[in-house]
Parts: sequence; C-alpha cells; structure tokens
Amino acid sequence: MNWLQIAQERKEELLSELQQLIQIESVLDENNATADMPFGQGPLDALHFMLNKGEAAGMQVKNIDHMAGHIEMGEGQELLGILCHVDVVPVGDGWTYPPFEGRIVEGKLFGRGAIDDKGPTMAAWLAMKMVKDSGIKLDKRVRMIIGTDEESGFRCVNRYFEKEEMPTIGFAPDADFPLINAEKGIAHLIFSQKNKADADEVLLSFTAGKRINMVPDSAEAKLASISEDGATNFQRFLQENETEGSLTKAQDHYIIAIKGKSAHAMEPEKGVNAAVLLAQFLTTELTGNGLTFVQFIADVFGKDHFGTALTLNYRDEMSGETTLNPGIIKFDANGGTIEVSMRYAVTYSFEEKITTAQQVLAQADFTLDVASDSAPHYIPEEDELVQTLVAVYQKYTNDFSQVLSTGGGTYARVLNKGVAFGMLFPGEADVAHQKDEFVDVENLITAAAIYAEAIVKLASK
Repeated sequence: MNWLQIAQERKEELLSELQQLIQIESVLDENNATADMPFGQGPLDALHFMLNKGEAAGMQVKNIDHMAGHIEMGEGQELLGILCHVDVVPVGDGWTYPPFEGRIVEGKLFGRGAIDDKGPTMAAWLAMKMVKDSGIKLDKRVRMIIGTDEESGFRCVNRYFEKEEMPTIGFAPDADFPLINAEKGIAHLIFSQKNKADADEVLLSFTAGKRINMVPDSAEAKLASISEDGATNFQRFLQENETEGSLTKAQDHYIIAIKGKSAHAMEPEKGVNAAVLLAQFLTTELTGNGLTFVQFIADVFGKDHFGTALTLNYRDEMSGETTLNPGIIKFDANGGTIEVSMRYAVTYSFEEKITTAQQVLAQADFTLDVASDSAPHYIPEEDELVQTLVAVYQKYTNDFSQVLSTGGGTYARVLNKGVAFGMLFPGEADVAHQKDEFVDVENLITAAAIYAEAIVKLASK
C-alpha cells in the first residue's frame, strides 16, 4: 500500500478534524471539576470528540470514568496500543494567531496542542482509518488509548490501566522521530522555606508559573518599598538581560513584573525563566526572609539548569544531563515555596542523590520534599519493537539518525513494552508548550503514513 499517497488524498479530512480538536479548549480546570468531568469540561469534550469519531468509523469505543477511553479495531489475543493525549497546557501570552482556532499559515497549522499532542493524535487516528479502510487483515487488536490528564500527572492512564488490559506492545506519538527508547525519570520536587515572612518584610508577594512542566514566561513581585535607585537599576537590568518588564506604584506598594520565554520543562535551556530573572534582580532590593528566598532561587537555579548547587547534577551517555525547572514559585506571609520538575538520567541514583541534597539543605532555610516520582523508562535498541519502528521510519524518510533519549515523559513509560515514536522530525523546531505552537502540514501527512505502515507491521503477519 502507498500509505503516503493515501494520506495525501485524505489531507483535508485530516486537517479539518485536527482543527475541530484544537478548537476544544482542553486545559485542566480543577476548580470546576466534578465526578462526571474530573479534569474539567474541556478535557472531557476532547475525549468525547475522539470517541464519537471512533464510533462513527465503526470501531469499538469505551469511556473509562470520563478520564480516558479507547478506540479499537482488529482481532486477536494480543493488543497493540497507540497512546495519545488530548489535554493541553495553558496558553500563555504573546500568540500571533488565536491558540484555539487551528489557523493554517504558510504550510503550518497553529494552535495549542498542534504538536503536543493533538496533531500527532490525529495523524495516528487517520492511520487507523486508512488501515481499516484498506481491508488488511490484522492479527492483533489495535487500540488507540486516549488520555485527558497527561500534562498534569497521568491520572487518566493510571485509572485506565486499573480497569483495562495492558497492551502487549505499543507506542506513543508524542515526542520525536526516529524513535525514543529512553525516557528520563520525572520527579516533582518542592522546596519550602522554613521561616515565615517578617512583619516588616519588604517582599510582600512573589508569583510565577502555572505548571511545573513549563518554564514560567512571566513573574511578578509586590514590594512595600524600593531603594532610591531601584527604578533606574531595574531598567538597566532589563536592558542587560534583553527582556521586558514594568515597575509601577500602587497605593501602598510597588509592583515589579518581568517577562521571560516559555518552554517545555524537559528543555529549560530553551526558555527564559522569568521567576529566576526577577529573583536575580530582587537580590539587590530586599532584606530579611524575602532576600533569603530570592537569593536561594538565584543561587540554585540561576547558575545552571542541572542542580549543581545541591549536588543533584548527573549525566549518563544513555540519556544526557539531569535538569531542573522551577515552574511554580510563590512567596507570601507564610514564606516561600518553589515547585520543580526534575528530569533525571536513566542511571540516576535517585534516593541517594535526594538524600544528599537534603543534607546540603540541613543548615539552610529550606526543606526538600518529593511530591511524586516517575521512574525512567528504557527499551533496548536491539529489541524487535524498536527495530521494526525504526525501519518503517527509515523507509519513509531515508533518514538513518540514531534513536534518542528524552527528558519528556510520554505515555510510553506506563507500558510494559513501549516507546515514543514521533512525530517531531529531526531538525524541526520543538515548539511544544510555547507560544505560536504549530505542526507542519506536510510532516503531519508523512507521520500519518508512517503510523499506518507501523500498525500493519506490528499488528499483522
């Protein structure tokens, strides 16, 4: 079968359905969550959209507690899983095109989720339809498993696999081609200030970030007072760091805001952390516990992304550097907290390294707690699943790049035997979690063809 030609012939169908999915604002909304919509209305609507598409295509569908669901075709004892998610991170500021429209401009479809993970999801969905319509006999069942809480902790697939079978093999179209066989561990760390703010504290509040898996693109602090040269120093700081910000006076306090650049927490070096910038400036303006708070941020996160100051740094050849992203930062009358997404190497001695960091902090004004931890995931390169998928990719691209590791966490890590497979092609800009997120239309079509061939290779004799 010429899957690429078939995918090109169904281009308008693919783009139309992707636009419809992007137009659903499927951002986590826990403030309005209920038992019937555990992650809010948007994620549930996106799940229903996919399940309705599956039912209309004559496939079997199932909704698991409004958290996840699946679309299934084929027959057989064994199960091939294709794990996708339809929730997205918050939009952030500065978009050129509306983030929930799906506008196509110069061969790119823009929108939140276009590359993470609604675009890849729709490429895989078209692949399933193309295989079904081809009449090729499948010896395994093929099941697209759809989650709605991937960006905030995998509660969706955790519930799903409490009730449904584990695929024999599977892949998640939620990362890079040619294939990712090593995923770093992901830990949620919380640094908490031991002492509360003083009554005469200059720093009244500090806020930045909404998700730990995003580099904060803005930060704001409220100060009771500023130094005589504070305004001048701030303008100089903005110029030196080539960014934007503002200093305004309210009735009884000053507000200092600063802009950064958002990026995915797995690659914090691609962003500019506004909270770290603001903390660095405020080290010259504060006293007391407020100064202790911002100095800690500047010392621990301002010098590198690797946690070197706390001896958390470590790299291996398999997966590269361990990185830390301070994603949610707060200071108020109760003191300060810094929530961090840590992406650690496959061979990292996690408990030993955390214990050492806690000992380093013993004499400091901060404690370190582990809120959650997802262990690294690794499938050897010589495994048949890896070899089959890489061969399919090479057939359609003539690209013989090496398999990869990632600091991102995909649904592949919840599978007994699974990998992340596309759909970001080598050399493409990774704009996941950034403003003006997009998917390249031609690459989207090629990915659909790759996924169709992968389904046939993995699920038929």
